[in-house]
Amino acid sequence: MITKNLELIFQTSTGRRSTIRIPNPKDTLTAAEVQTAMNDIIGKNVFHVDGSSYTGILGARIVTRDVSELQVI
Repeated sequence: MITKNLELIFQTSTGRRSTIRIPNPKDTLTAAEVQTAMNDIIGKNVFHVDGSSYTGILGARIVTRDVSELQVI
């Protein structure tokens, strides 16, 4: 089974990294759209990690996994 996740990687106010994973991103997604969304997330200050808010963008990526189950039972 192949799965895709969009990973949005943020810097927090305490200097830590925090990642939001979004399953099944659309194939036509652009870097500009992702950057705009990430800036909106930071600007609206809606997500907090251990009491700290997102303060910057560290990166974004689409991660594709191909998992093959083995029948061992």
